[in-house]
Amino acid sequence: MAHVETHADLELESPDLVEGLPGVGLVGKIATDHIVQTLDMDHYASCYCDGIPRAVVYESGARSLRPPVRIYADESRDLLTLQSDVPVSPERAPDFSTCLAGWFEEMDATPLCLSGLAQKQGDVPQVFGIGSGEGASRLDDIGLDTPPENGLISGPTGALLAEVGELGHDGIGLVVEANPQFPDPEAARALVLQAIEPLTGIDIPTEQLVEQAEEIASAKEKLAKQMQEATEESSQAKPLGMYQ
Repeated sequence: MAHVETHADLELESPDLVEGLPGVGLVGKIATDHIVQTLDMDHYASCYCDGIPRAVVYESGARSLRPPVRIYADESRDLLTLQSDVPVSPERAPDFSTCLAGWFEEMDATPLCLSGLAQKQGDVPQVFGIGSGEGASRLDDIGLDTPPENGLISGPTGALLAEVGELGHDGIGLVVEANPQFPDPEAARALVLQAIEPLTGIDIPTEQLVEQAEEIASAKEKLAKQMQEATEESSQAKPLGMYQ
């Protein structure tokens, strides 16, 4: 049965949850992996939702097996992150989003869903935000830009935002210009600095993302190629055009 299994009894009060499903430029995954590592977050829950490949992951120097989609927590900061090592099946994205959105409601968690917009970038990638419920007013409070053109967020991230909106729950979608061909640590850094930090009120050092950009890009390149070969599995934002 599809469910999210918690492994610890933590006291979290209406936490924010940063979602890091693989997508364009792997911006969500890079940002979330960085947050988990930098804040030394604890493995709090495991996701056994439809659409997640039946697989396990392991770490260098460790014996334990872990599910490929996990939720980490920082109790002192009221912060959760969704870390994924695999793409979610596009055909099962609605089931996946229903499974997660139900758990978000139980936790009274506000998802911050991250998506890359395939575009050529300037010096600093532009970030903009959309939201449901109180998510929209939170974006206004930090002065984040609204979308410059009509667009669509597809894949599991789009399905998750749609499910949250249908439930009338607070949700935030953050979109950043990103390189569509390669992992983009600079776009992930822009997400952290321009949106995640001001929304959560948490200081997240990003120097490492810049210093290790080449190493990060190389480590994520294999997954990025997999995402390019199956673009419908990728969570991404894309323009619709004026008349769509």
